[in-house]
Amino acid sequence: MSGPITNVRRKPDTVLTDIADYVAGYEIRSAEGYNTARLCLMDTLGCGLEALEYPACTKLLGPIVPGAVLANGAKVPGTPYQLDPVTAAFNLGAMIRWLDFNDTWLAAEWGHPSDNLGGILATADWLSRTRLAKGGKPLVMRDVLTGMIKAHEIQGIIALENSFNRVGLDHVVLVKVASTAVVTHMMGGTRDEIVNAVSNAWIDGQSLRAYRHAPNTGSRKSWAAGDATSRAVRLALMALKGEMGYPSALTAKNWGFYDVLFKGRPFRFKRPFGSYVMENVLFKISFPAEFHAQTAVEAAIQLHPQVKDRLDAVRKIVITTHESAIRIIDKRGPLNNPADRDHCIQYMTAIGLIKGNLTAADYEDAVAADPRIDRLRSKMTCVEHQPWSRDYLNPAKRSIANAIQVFFNDGSKSARIEVEYPVGHRRRRREGVPLLEAKFRTNLARRFAPKQQRAILDLTRDQARLEATPVNEFVDRFAT
Repeated sequence: MSGPITNVRRKPDTVLTDIADYVAGYEIRSAEGYNTARLCLMDTLGCGLEALEYPACTKLLGPIVPGAVLANGAKVPGTPYQLDPVTAAFNLGAMIRWLDFNDTWLAAEWGHPSDNLGGILATADWLSRTRLAKGGKPLVMRDVLTGMIKAHEIQGIIALENSFNRVGLDHVVLVKVASTAVVTHMMGGTRDEIVNAVSNAWIDGQSLRAYRHAPNTGSRKSWAAGDATSRAVRLALMALKGEMGYPSALTAKNWGFYDVLFKGRPFRFKRPFGSYVMENVLFKISFPAEFHAQTAVEAAIQLHPQVKDRLDAVRKIVITTHESAIRIIDKRGPLNNPADRDHCIQYMTAIGLIKGNLTAADYEDAVAADPRIDRLRSKMTCVEHQPWSRDYLNPAKRSIANAIQVFFNDGSKSARIEVEYPVGHRRRRREGVPLLEAKFRTNLARRFAPKQQRAILDLTRDQARLEATPVNEFVDRFAT
């Protein structure tokens, strides 16, 4: 017979208080962190603008109830919508993630820290317009960049040592937790209110990864982060109204996150919160491809001139890769939709070999109908190179290596093209920044007239001027 249940509430879990103390009290001093956050802002908003070309995304945007608007609400860049901050966060979050083209963090857990911008920018814009309407001062874009750095850090540092995918949970749980902490603080929440809000983020039932993997891969993976960052705004608003928290949300025996969803294991931490994640974040610059395949696509494109006229003579293609890529995107059989295709290393490699490029449009049904793609896919084999699997987790390297080699029926073979670090890696930042800015210019041109494009680009390239710009004025530049 079991003993009585204790009803003594302990102090809040250390993870909760560490997050709250960091968000409320840590001063970001890294110039590199702020500069990278500026680049991240450009790239992330550009990804959202490109997504507006896809009806599958735009059909989900706008108010929940048709026609509803909010005076002094948050404006959704590139659209005519002005909404409450919860709905605006979903809109922008879905746009950002739709094409799998925004930044990436790879560790024990994967994810896309710029997903948090949906909640951060919507909250900052709504707060700014509301304050101005009451005669107050708006937030400035440095506040947004600070929030981005801190959200990146919370999501990325937890991800370093703690794998949610191995227990079947999706990485958007970390978007929800990071966004909740940051937007609660932006709204003026106290340390205790941040703790309460974050505890509720952990207690929420968390998303399963079923929608990212065969046989269920689907478009939810493109709006799941929008859902997470919007939920964060909702939890923050509740906390500021005095809604209670749950101090042992993680550690409660039988009922807490660890026992219910993490196989009883407490989180492990390799380093304290600072600005490490933003400084080392990976940008998807050249290809809208799941990040574990970025270097495979780069290698395939380098091989394109050698193989484009010999595709019918291919006998086999060997993709040498790392363990995480094999576990996530080594996929055979039918691919049912764009979300299925952009998580298949064979599909992405085939497109690179055939076309010498890869764009978001290449995942659509019209391109996927090309019979050459599946013929090449059927001849591909993925092989793990264990040193690359180790280097993937090595904090001094964090490589994402792939190699491609094509073998032909006559016994000849292509060069073996190996790419260890993608162009969006910190080790290739000097090479990558001009390409990132070019990507941003391309995306601005999708929505805005030349004068508006130049005004946005000039502002976002000037660190000091951008940081001093009121948030509402910045967002107004993206009006359509």
